[in-house]
Order: sequence, then structure tokens, then C-alpha cells
Amino acid sequence: MEKLIIAHMYPDLMDLYGDRGNMICLEKRIRDYGYKCIIIPVRLNEDIHYQEMDMIYMGGGSLREQKLVSDDLLQKAEGFKEVIEDGVPALLVGGAYQLLGSYYRDDSGNTIKGWGLFDFYTEAQNERLIGNILIETEIEGEKRSVVGFENHGGRTWLKTGSLQPFGTVIKGFGNNGQDGSEGIKYKNLIGTYIHGPLLPSNPHIADYFITAMAARKGLRLLEHLDDELEWLAHEQSKMKILSQR
Repeated sequence: MEKLIIAHMYPDLMDLYGDRGNMICLEKRIRDYGYKCIIIPVRLNEDIHYQEMDMIYMGGGSLREQKLVSDDLLQKAEGFKEVIEDGVPALLVGGAYQLLGSYYRDDSGNTIKGWGLFDFYTEAQNERLIGNILIETEIEGEKRSVVGFENHGGRTWLKTGSLQPFGTVIKGFGNNGQDGSEGIKYKNLIGTYIHGPLLPSNPHIADYFITAMAARKGLRLLEHLDDELEWLAHEQSKMKILSQR
């Protein structure tokens, strides 16, 4: 049986708002597609062998957890951008997404150094951006809706026009509550503020990652899963968000 290997970075620290559910979702869907899923936890001071991974995942964490992992992350930076450039899928949520940029500055002026892999930065304000969120994204050339939940004090600003957002905000706040952007998308990497968790509420995004993983190994998803309940939940969430003032 073919296997897909996912590195789950800091599962004991970076796991806000149900983010662990993203791994549960991927593992189940990969199994339903007929492949074996192996999830490898990568904790503080542990090595990661990027070239052996089919996907990299890190969930969200509070400022305390971000500080705990930031120094360790900098030591793991070598090799990450290389595999991203090579098309390895990656999903980084919340605080993990923020650490992809140059820095995170809290509302007291303290700065956490990020990986600096992408040209953006995050600065916190006292008022948090909290609530359900609906965005429109383009996946495989098709515009699709994405639903979820966001809760962040940081405002993320993309500094170059070449850095593509994950999507456009329809309802909610997104990166900063001002410019209508949400997250980033680069090759097969997605960084986002969307919790909920993201993937169970949006099976098309889960399948985007699984398809990308499989394609890099010369595999194809030959069957479609029965997502009737998932899409019913998605549409109900979408209508609820659209009805909110």
C-alpha cells in the first residue's frame, strides 16, 4: 500500500481552536482514498528530515507558544524553503502562519523573529479580530468558498504584490481587517488565520493537499469520496456567516 507521510510540527504546543482536527481529517481522507497515512510529530529539539515528508503541517499557538518554538524553528529553517520550492504541500495556521514572515511584534513592542521566508510582517493591536470568516479562493483554477473561524490580535501585512493571498474576504477580517486579503498561497503552501478546524469544514481544501501529495509520487485519486454531509455543513456555515451583520 502506498503511503503519504506528514510532518506535524510541535503538536503539543501549536494546537489552538481545534487545529489538531486538520490532521485527523487528512488521515481519514487519505485512508478512504486507499493510501496509508503516517503522521510524524516533530517536537522541540527534534530533527526533521524534510526530504522524506510528503507534507508539512503546523497549527496555531498563543504568543507564549510562538516564543517557545521560534528559536527552534529558526534552526529548522534550512531545507524548508527548498522543499516548498519543490512543491511539497504545507499548511500553517494562525501563529504558525505568522512565523513564516519576517517578524511578529506584540502590542508591548516585543518582537519575535520569524523564518523570514516570505515578505510579510505581523504587528499586534489590543483589539482582537474574532468571529466566523468566509473567503473566496481559487483552487485548481476554480473559485471556491472557504469557511471557518478566526481569533487573532496580529495584523498581517503582505509587502510585495507578488505574494498571493490564500483568498479574498467576503465576511470577517482576514489578514488585517482592512485590505480584504486572507492568508498567503505560494506553490503548494497555504498560510492562513482560519481555524475551526479548516479542513473538515472545507473538504475541497483537504483534497487539494492530498492531490498535491499524491501527484508528487505519481499517484492519482481515482475515486470521489461521498462528501454530502461535509458539504451540507459547509453550506450551512456559509449561509450563517452571510446572514450575520
